[in-house]
Amino acid sequence: MHFSHEPNAPAAEETSFDQFLKVDIRIGTVVAAHEFPEARKPAYRLEIDFGPTIGVKKTSAQITANYSRDELVGRQVAAVVNFPPRQIGPVMSEVLTLGFADEAGEVVLFAPDRQVPDGSRLF
Repeated sequence: MHFSHEPNAPAAEETSFDQFLKVDIRIGTVVAAHEFPEARKPAYRLEIDFGPTIGVKKTSAQITANYSRDELVGRQVAAVVNFPPRQIGPVMSEVLTLGFADEAGEVVLFAPDRQVPDGSRLF
């Protein structure tokens, strides 16, 4: 499976609503953002709190072009929480933080436009 970071990439192949429901997308609040100098591409290591049911999960995100560490802490973000953990260098990534490509192909985080409870599921 290949994902394009281009703003005008062609649409993905058709899928069913049942397949969509299998992807568990939740809102969490970034509680820590760390430098990640071991990453091949510039990235941060994030700790995101998804509320009492899911808890705090770790991940890495290539978002250094549009965000400083300081502005990430306290920010709500959307992430897939039910993919299997994936080793990214020395970091075990437990969730996939979601975003869209800006005109330069850099990630802009996906988040609600109003505060919602951490752990809220996209539907």
